[in-house]
Amino acid sequence: MLTEDRKAAVATYKERKVVAGIYLVRCGATGACWAGQAPDLSTIQNRVWFTLRHGSHRQRSLQAAWNAHGEGAFSFEEIERLDEKALEAGRERVMKARLAHWCAELGAEGV
Repeated sequence: MLTEDRKAAVATYKERKVVAGIYLVRCGATGACWAGQAPDLSTIQNRVWFTLRHGSHRQRSLQAAWNAHGEGAFSFEEIERLDEKALEAGRERVMKARLAHWCAELGAEGV
């Protein structure tokens, strides 16, 4: 990749709109689900799958289910996108409240 192309690609990446929100990982084999919050929904699945593939995910029950059933048994869903206006009242507080809501609503464990 040429230097100019690389610089253009980096600039485009930095200018993209980042959307925070709540996501769900579901095991089709057991029906169990885990919910988490992410400052950037577009990149979180890659990070979660990477840690699971390497056996280093911090949520032990999720890692155990992954090890038992394999990657094919899992799906990833964006549950809720939070716009900047919703996060003005305090990003951490709002995201924590929405995560608690979805965990209760879906019977999911928090990630």
